[in-house]
Amino acid sequence: MTDQNAQTPAVDPNAPVVTPQVVYLKDCSFESPNGPFVGGLEGQPAVNLNISTRATALAQDLHEVVVQVHLEAKAGDKVVWLLELQQAGAFLVKNLVATDVAQVLSIMAPNYLLSYARSAVSELVTKGGFPPFLLPLVTFEALHARAAQQAAAQQPGATSVN
Repeated sequence: MTDQNAQTPAVDPNAPVVTPQVVYLKDCSFESPNGPFVGGLEGQPAVNLNISTRATALAQDLHEVVVQVHLEAKAGDKVVWLLELQQAGAFLVKNLVATDVAQVLSIMAPNYLLSYARSAVSELVTKGGFPPFLLPLVTFEALHARAAQQAAAQQPGATSVN
């Protein structure tokens, strides 16, 4: 039997909230011009990786964060495969100061989405007939710090610190 008189702890309505609402594949493209039959492929192809993020407000306290991945595998001057992926998520972010919201949207949310992107990339490359490719770990903290430095440098009257 349960005690119907048991009190549940009160939830502070002003407590910080960061909650993923949904994670989804926003866009993806995989191209393999010659399939897995690329002639002259010795060893692993060289893979060029570019990762970026963006955040957009969807509603009050609801933000979409997108991790964009662009991969190009080449053997010499031949393209082995190309992959573009946008892994996205909607995050409820409430009761945080602006600097904390910025850190959630540029560090925490992309870190959360990266494992989904890694899985999708590996699966797409494998389905293309190639050995799986695992995205390396990314330091979104460093990307956030670099973006903050660039924003500060663009402010009127900003001084450079060396």
